[in-house]
Amino acid sequence: MNDSLPIPDVLRSALAGLLDGLPPSGTASAVDRLISHYRGVVPTHAPVLRDRSDVAAYAAYRMPATFEAVRSALGAFRDASGAWTPATHTDIGGGTGAASWAVAEAWQDAEAPVATTVLDWAEPALVVGRELAEASGLPGLRTARWERARIGSALTLERADLVTVSYVLNELTAEDRRSLVDAAIGAATGAVLIVEPGTPDGYTRIIEARDRLIEAGLHIAAPCPHSAACPIEPGTDWCHFSARVSRSSLHRQVKGGSLAYEDEKFSYVAATFPQALKEQGGDLTTAEPAPARIIRRPQIRKGQVLLDLCGRDERLRRETVSKRHGPLYRAARDAEWGDPWPPHPADPAS
Repeated sequence: MNDSLPIPDVLRSALAGLLDGLPPSGTASAVDRLISHYRGVVPTHAPVLRDRSDVAAYAAYRMPATFEAVRSALGAFRDASGAWTPATHTDIGGGTGAASWAVAEAWQDAEAPVATTVLDWAEPALVVGRELAEASGLPGLRTARWERARIGSALTLERADLVTVSYVLNELTAEDRRSLVDAAIGAATGAVLIVEPGTPDGYTRIIEARDRLIEAGLHIAAPCPHSAACPIEPGTDWCHFSARVSRSSLHRQVKGGSLAYEDEKFSYVAATFPQALKEQGGDLTTAEPAPARIIRRPQIRKGQVLLDLCGRDERLRRETVSKRHGPLYRAARDAEWGDPWPPHPADPAS
């Protein structure tokens, strides 16, 4: 594998190799079934990915989007966590390893690769995930451990600096969701990252997890600017973000689309044990959550930009940035949904 390639390109290449030779009709029917599942809200007590065809369909249909969502969430988390680098990582319900790919990219310049363990209850997913990791050529992925585990209330975890739970809670009962979040909290020595689909139901699950993280003594690092109650009233709106996913020709074929991209909507929460991170080399004594977060796509009008923000004062507000704000106006025109605001808190213009 060419180490000079960006990791998203490496992932697309590995996925192309996975699907090579598989019958398109079987992959398409598996994709249709998976779409029905992921748009539903009914928890399952059996692995969603039943065999290699299911796994191949899932990897082609969902892995690039999941990777980009976790990648985006990790970017916001790293902005808040300073120089901290996890030595160990547990990917709960990791399937074919999309979150582990995102972690490998996030800390690819670290002195040593992050030691990752991927847990999933679908053995075919673990087999394929291992194959994709081997094809990546990335040291952190090639040395990852892939272990079968029942994801739910009976799960036991080894300690790890970083614990990720991505696109898993929707497959569990309410009781199992609570138990899994508690298990992640108990295992994490530095941080927990949880990602769910950017739907009202996904946001509800994130808020439930967020409450448990705060009750356990963790501090919210992203996306929220504070660890108080979410100011969004239940049932009126939901907090979610968007990640742009580039579609390869293979991806377009599997998903039946024609555009060269799609936007993955996701909700997430990242929380930390500040003292633990400090002891592990981070500096959360100075790195803090964003002063505010842009929670909707910025609206660019003639001579002004409208930003919907969630701020440290625990309120939602709309801020209008006009040309008279000079550099801040130019920053607002370049700002994207999910970005911190202002981009440079020390800037007198802010």
